[in-house]
Amino acid sequence: MEGSQFTRPKRKEDRRGGRPAAGTDPAKRRQILEGAGRIFSELGFDATSMSDVARTAQVSKATLYVYFQDKEHLFTAICAEQRDRKVAEKIALLDINLPIADVLMRFGAEMMTTMSQPFVVSAHRIVIGVAERMPEIGSEFYEAGPVRVIGAVANFLDHHVQAGRLNIPDTRLAAAQFLEVIQGGSFKARLYGVLKEPLSPEEIEKIVGSGVRLFMKGYATAG
Repeated sequence: MEGSQFTRPKRKEDRRGGRPAAGTDPAKRRQILEGAGRIFSELGFDATSMSDVARTAQVSKATLYVYFQDKEHLFTAICAEQRDRKVAEKIALLDINLPIADVLMRFGAEMMTTMSQPFVVSAHRIVIGVAERMPEIGSEFYEAGPVRVIGAVANFLDHHVQAGRLNIPDTRLAAAQFLEVIQGGSFKARLYGVLKEPLSPEEIEKIVGSGVRLFMKGYATAG
């Protein structure tokens, strides 16, 4: 009823014209992440300042700090976005209906192709560098990346253990072992700057193929 004391009070978003509350606008967040991604790629993490990000993203520094408290959290947000998509794509390759070795070969090759890329190597370096003073960033990065992948591989192995094709007492341990062995030391060489360029498809096929054969020799049941 018009003029009634029971008239619905205006909500906060009504008073602000329907605009999202500070720090919650997805379009603005996307604008910042895209700008930050461009400037990080151009200048590198260490040389990039929050002022550089604000200028590239075309937002004020005040707005930038509403969304991200510092450069480290901004960078890890960029990493998370790319990581979540790529991890989901890799997990989708673990098809239980295909031959085990074929699946592990394709999965391993895709994993190593991604891990060899400059952005991924740079992201690992940065997270390692800030993990001691910002352990929550290291923990989030580890749980959402390596732990998630290990769990997915373990689930794949569980299916084949139950079907009698693999003999693995601890599939989670075996999954972690597999992810280490298919690297063949190449990721650490990239991480420490010994290898300057991403691995070629031929190098990846050789390293991952050797790892898959070793894994199957250790865990496949006879016949």
